[in-house]
Amino acid sequence: MTRILLINGPNLNLLGLREPEVYGHETLADIVSDLRSFAADRDVELSDFQSNSEGALVTAIHDARETVDGIVLNPGAYTHYSIAIRDAISGVALPVVETHLSNIHAREPFRKESVLSPVCVGIVAGFGRHSYFVALDALLRHLGHPPT
Repeated sequence: MTRILLINGPNLNLLGLREPEVYGHETLADIVSDLRSFAADRDVELSDFQSNSEGALVTAIHDARETVDGIVLNPGAYTHYSIAIRDAISGVALPVVETHLSNIHAREPFRKESVLSPVCVGIVAGFGRHSYFVALDALLRHLGHPPT
């Protein structure tokens, strides 16, 4: 069975409350629940982790190297400046798909740069909750998992 880790960074625990005009009205729990069903339909085991702490995200990436086949990562604001998360991704040699609810390239200038994208296999952004599903599907295809 293919095993995927979904990691969500800072402030994503506030989905549904924080700037719903940008991030939508659904909670992270709603999205994760639907993503679990999507994964299960594809014979994929999906685990998830959320933290507002950069160090906890780095540790989760490190720990993943022995337990999963790939990672879907929404790093939140750490996208733009976390060299620690970038180094963790490089260090574990797992395929990672960076994902964002909003289109970071159509937002404020400081949000347009991702220091993580160069060490990820791809990026999905701008499709709201659907970004997660596209990211998971793309990661599974990258891993050679047969599409359903």
